[in-house]
Amino acid sequence: MKPFLERVQQGQILISDGAMGTFLFAKGLRSGECPESWCISHPDVVREIAQAYVDAGADLVETNSFGGNSFEMKSYGLSDKVAEFNRAAAALAKQAIAGKGYVAASVGPTGQIVEEEGGEVPAAELYESFKEQIMALAAGGADAICIETQWSVVEATQAIRAAKENTQLPIICTFTFDAKPTGFRTGMGVTPERAAMASLAAGADIVGANCGNGIANMVEIARQMRAAAPRTPILIHANAGLPVLEDGQTLYKETPEYMAAQVGKLIAAGANIIGGCCGTTPAHIAALARAVRALAAKA
Repeated sequence: MKPFLERVQQGQILISDGAMGTFLFAKGLRSGECPESWCISHPDVVREIAQAYVDAGADLVETNSFGGNSFEMKSYGLSDKVAEFNRAAAALAKQAIAGKGYVAASVGPTGQIVEEEGGEVPAAELYESFKEQIMALAAGGADAICIETQWSVVEATQAIRAAKENTQLPIICTFTFDAKPTGFRTGMGVTPERAAMASLAAGADIVGANCGNGIANMVEIARQMRAAAPRTPILIHANAGLPVLEDGQTLYKETPEYMAAQVGKLIAAGANIIGGCCGTTPAHIAALARAVRALAAKA
C-alpha cells in the first residue's frame, strides 16, 4: 500500500470516516464523561466504531483522541492519562483499519485563548500540550496527524509545529467556519483563505475544514481554500447539516443520499479527502464512498 500522503498527492480521492462523538453517545457515553477514557474502559466499543467506518468504505479513520490534550484532560481530573489515552486511541484505530487504509490521529483545540489573542495562556504552553499528545499518538501507530476544528491561527500553528518538530508524519490541519454575512469566518475571524495559507506556512501538508457546516456550504469553503492553495490536498469533513433540537433531542437531518449527491460539486471545488463530522454515520460514509467511486469509474 502506498504511503498516505503519496496517494493523496497523486490525485486519488480518499474517503474518510464519520462522527465519533455521536456514535459514542449512542453506545452509552454519558454527558460529562471523558470520551477519550473509553479507549481504556471500553476499547471494544471504540474499535467497533472505527471498524464500522472501515466496513462502510473509509480509507482513513480517525482516533478517539479529539480532546486528548492536557488542558482538556485536566478538566476531567485525568492529566496523568494523556499519553496512555492517546497511545490507546491510535492503537485501536490501527487494529480496526488492519492494513486496509490509514489512521489519522485526531487533535482538537485546547479550549484556551493565547496571550497574543487576548487570553492568558502563553503559546509555548499550547505547544507543550500538543507535543505530549501528538508524540503519544505517533507512538500508538498513527499514519498522519489531523489537527482539526481549529479557530485560531496561533493555536493551529503551535499544533502544526509540535507535529512537525516531533514526528515524521504527514500533517493535516482543518478549521471550523461559521457562515457570516461577510462570508465564512472562524470564531476568531479567520477566513478559509487565511486558514489555508497560515497552515501551509506553519508546515501542514493537507488543509481543510470540518464541522460547523453541512456539505453544501463546504463546497464554497473548499473552493476558497483551493484558490489560496492551488496544489495542496484539501480534506472536508461536513456535518450531516446543522443541529436541530426536536423533542429534547439534537438531530442532524442531512441524509446519506443528500450528502452523496453533493460529492461531484465538492470534488470540483477541490476536495481530495471526503468524510463526515457531527451527525454522520457509517451509512453516510458508505453513500459518499459509492458516489466517489462512481465518479472515478466515469473518469
